[in-house]
Amino acid sequence: MRYQVRGAASVLIAWSSKILVAAIEPSTRQLGLSNAFVGVFVVAILGNAAEHATAITMAMKNRMDLSLAIAIGSSVQVALFVAPVLALASLFVGPAAMDLDFPPGLVLVVVLSVLITGQVAGDGRSDWFKGVQLLAVYLILGMAFAFLAGGSPH
Repeated sequence: MRYQVRGAASVLIAWSSKILVAAIEPSTRQLGLSNAFVGVFVVAILGNAAEHATAITMAMKNRMDLSLAIAIGSSVQVALFVAPVLALASLFVGPAAMDLDFPPGLVLVVVLSVLITGQVAGDGRSDWFKGVQLLAVYLILGMAFAFLAGGSPH
């Protein structure tokens, strides 16, 4: 019974993902957004909405250790597991193999993100001003991807 529920949940998630992609593509073209912006910001926000909500809830309950673990863990999971599995799966499924050859701008953003996260989480303390600074960095990177990245990242 438990596996049937998991299987049904997986099918529903795949179906809703297909609807999400179908809705994003025309909107992206109409708004003139680059593929890099949509992939790095829009899909990341929508795809991890549950993790974001849980991290915010834990932060509101003053459980910053758990909030940071959820937020950072989600990113690490995608970087170390999801991306390599997708690259391997693309060898068997899809029109072309996916590589992990990222443009220098995206690599720079990842390096900066790791450095900033290390600075924020390194001392084990948090306050509202650190949150505002992180939101400002996210907004600056979002604007850079929206206005400077033209078209496809390759």
